[in-house]
Amino acid sequence: MTASQPPTTAEELRGAGLRVTAARVALLETVRAGDHLDVEAIASGVRARVGHITVQAVYDALHALTAAGLVRRLEPPGSPARFEGRVGDNHHHLVCRSCGAVVDVDCAVGHAPCLTASDDRGFAVDEAEVIYWGVCPDCSARSTASSS
Repeated sequence: MTASQPPTTAEELRGAGLRVTAARVALLETVRAGDHLDVEAIASGVRARVGHITVQAVYDALHALTAAGLVRRLEPPGSPARFEGRVGDNHHHLVCRSCGAVVDVDCAVGHAPCLTASDDRGFAVDEAEVIYWGVCPDCSARSTASSS
Protein backbone atom coordinates (compact mmCIF):
# COMPACT_ATOMS: atom_id res chain seq x y z
CA MET A 1 0.00 0.00 0.00
CA THR A 2 1.21 3.48 -0.83
CA ALA A 3 -0.02 6.82 0.41
CA SER A 4 -2.13 7.23 -2.74
CA GLN A 5 -3.69 3.76 -2.69
CA PRO A 6 -6.35 2.62 -0.25
CA PRO A 7 -5.52 -0.48 1.78
CA THR A 8 -6.47 -3.84 0.34
CA THR A 9 -9.13 -5.90 2.06
CA ALA A 10 -6.43 -8.22 3.41
CA GLU A 11 -4.51 -5.24 4.82
CA GLU A 12 -7.67 -3.94 6.49
CA LEU A 13 -8.29 -7.33 8.10
CA ARG A 14 -4.70 -7.50 9.35
CA GLY A 15 -4.90 -3.90 10.59
CA ALA A 16 -7.97 -4.85 12.62
CA GLY A 17 -6.07 -7.75 14.17
CA LEU A 18 -8.00 -10.39 12.24
CA ARG A 19 -6.62 -13.43 10.47
CA VAL A 20 -6.84 -13.11 6.70
CA THR A 21 -8.79 -15.93 5.06
CA ALA A 22 -10.33 -16.21 1.60
CA ALA A 23 -13.77 -16.41 3.21
CA ARG A 24 -13.27 -13.23 5.29
CA VAL A 25 -11.96 -11.32 2.29
CA ALA A 26 -14.91 -12.50 0.17
CA LEU A 27 -17.37 -11.71 2.95
CA LEU A 28 -16.10 -8.17 3.54
CA GLU A 29 -16.05 -7.47 -0.20
CA THR A 30 -19.58 -8.91 -0.58
CA VAL A 31 -20.92 -6.71 2.21
CA ARG A 32 -19.25 -3.62 0.75
CA ALA A 33 -20.52 -4.37 -2.76
CA GLY A 34 -24.06 -5.01 -1.52
CA ASP A 35 -26.77 -2.84 -0.14
CA HIS A 36 -27.78 -3.65 3.45
CA LEU A 37 -27.59 -7.41 2.89
CA ASP A 38 -29.01 -10.05 5.20
CA VAL A 39 -27.03 -13.15 6.18
CA GLU A 40 -28.51 -15.36 3.45
CA ALA A 41 -27.59 -12.85 0.72
CA ILE A 42 -24.09 -12.50 2.15
CA ALA A 43 -23.65 -16.28 2.30
CA SER A 44 -24.78 -16.56 -1.32
CA GLY A 45 -22.33 -13.85 -2.39
CA VAL A 46 -19.46 -15.48 -0.51
CA ARG A 47 -20.28 -18.89 -2.04
CA ALA A 48 -20.15 -17.34 -5.50
CA ARG A 49 -16.61 -16.16 -4.76
CA VAL A 50 -15.04 -18.98 -2.76
CA GLY A 51 -17.34 -21.99 -2.92
CA HIS A 52 -18.87 -23.63 0.12
CA ILE A 53 -19.33 -21.75 3.38
CA THR A 54 -21.82 -22.52 6.12
CA VAL A 55 -24.29 -19.95 7.37
CA GLN A 56 -22.76 -20.39 10.84
CA ALA A 57 -19.33 -19.49 9.46
CA VAL A 58 -20.87 -16.37 7.92
CA TYR A 59 -22.41 -15.41 11.27
CA ASP A 60 -19.07 -15.99 13.01
CA ALA A 61 -17.16 -13.89 10.48
CA LEU A 62 -19.77 -11.11 10.59
CA HIS A 63 -19.50 -11.04 14.37
CA ALA A 64 -15.71 -10.65 14.15
CA LEU A 65 -15.92 -8.00 11.41
CA THR A 66 -18.58 -6.04 13.30
CA ALA A 67 -16.57 -6.17 16.54
CA ALA A 68 -13.52 -4.93 14.60
CA GLY A 69 -15.50 -2.00 13.19
CA LEU A 70 -15.19 -3.10 9.56
CA VAL A 71 -18.91 -3.89 9.18
CA ARG A 72 -22.00 -2.33 10.72
CA ARG A 73 -25.01 -4.37 11.83
CA LEU A 74 -28.46 -2.87 11.44
CA GLU A 75 -31.49 -4.49 13.07
CA PRO A 76 -34.75 -2.84 12.09
CA PRO A 77 -37.50 -4.22 14.37
CA GLY A 78 -39.43 -6.99 12.66
CA SER A 79 -36.75 -7.49 10.00
CA PRO A 80 -33.71 -9.74 9.76
CA ALA A 81 -30.36 -8.22 10.68
CA ARG A 82 -28.72 -6.40 7.79
CA PHE A 83 -25.06 -5.60 7.32
CA GLU A 84 -23.30 -2.76 5.57
CA GLY A 85 -19.76 -1.69 4.85
CA ARG A 86 -20.41 2.01 5.44
CA VAL A 87 -18.79 2.52 8.83
CA GLY A 88 -17.03 5.33 10.62
CA ASP A 89 -19.40 8.07 9.56
CA ASN A 90 -22.60 9.47 10.97
CA HIS A 91 -25.59 8.22 9.02
CA HIS A 92 -29.01 6.76 9.64
CA HIS A 93 -31.46 4.64 7.67
CA LEU A 94 -34.80 4.83 5.90
CA VAL A 95 -36.75 1.53 5.95
CA CYS A 96 -39.76 0.80 3.76
CA ARG A 97 -42.65 -0.69 5.73
CA SER A 98 -43.92 -2.42 2.61
CA CYS A 99 -40.94 -4.10 0.92
CA GLY A 100 -38.26 -3.77 3.62
CA ALA A 101 -35.84 -1.76 1.47
CA VAL A 102 -33.14 0.01 3.49
CA VAL A 103 -31.50 3.24 2.34
CA ASP A 104 -28.74 5.32 3.93
CA VAL A 105 -29.46 8.91 4.87
CA ASP A 106 -26.84 11.29 6.24
CA CYS A 107 -27.51 12.88 9.60
CA ALA A 108 -28.77 16.41 9.05
CA VAL A 109 -27.22 17.70 12.27
CA GLY A 110 -23.59 16.72 11.78
CA HIS A 111 -21.12 14.82 13.92
CA ALA A 112 -21.92 11.83 16.13
CA PRO A 113 -23.96 11.50 18.18
CA CYS A 114 -25.79 14.21 16.14
CA LEU A 115 -28.82 14.02 18.41
CA THR A 116 -28.79 14.52 22.13
CA ALA A 117 -31.06 12.91 24.68
CA SER A 118 -33.20 15.26 26.74
CA ASP A 119 -31.82 13.45 29.81
CA ASP A 120 -28.76 11.28 29.26
CA ARG A 121 -29.06 9.82 32.79
CA GLY A 122 -25.29 10.02 33.18
CA PHE A 123 -24.49 8.06 30.02
CA ALA A 124 -21.56 9.19 27.89
CA VAL A 125 -23.52 9.13 24.61
CA ASP A 126 -21.33 8.60 21.54
CA GLU A 127 -23.86 7.54 18.91
CA ALA A 128 -27.50 8.04 18.02
CA GLU A 129 -29.01 5.36 15.78
CA VAL A 130 -32.09 6.56 13.98
CA ILE A 131 -34.36 4.53 11.73
CA TYR A 132 -36.91 6.44 9.70
CA TRP A 133 -39.91 4.32 8.67
CA GLY A 134 -42.13 4.94 5.68
CA VAL A 135 -43.01 3.69 2.21
CA CYS A 136 -40.42 3.84 -0.56
CA PRO A 137 -41.18 5.51 -3.91
CA ASP A 138 -41.54 2.15 -5.74
CA CYS A 139 -44.08 0.81 -3.24
CA SER A 140 -45.93 4.14 -3.22
CA ALA A 141 -46.17 4.04 -7.02
CA ARG A 142 -47.40 0.42 -6.98
CA SER A 143 -49.99 1.28 -4.34
CA THR A 144 -51.22 4.27 -6.33
CA ALA A 145 -51.34 2.25 -9.57
CA SER A 146 -53.26 -0.64 -7.98
CA SER A 147 -55.84 1.67 -6.37
CA SER A 148 -56.63 3.44 -9.65
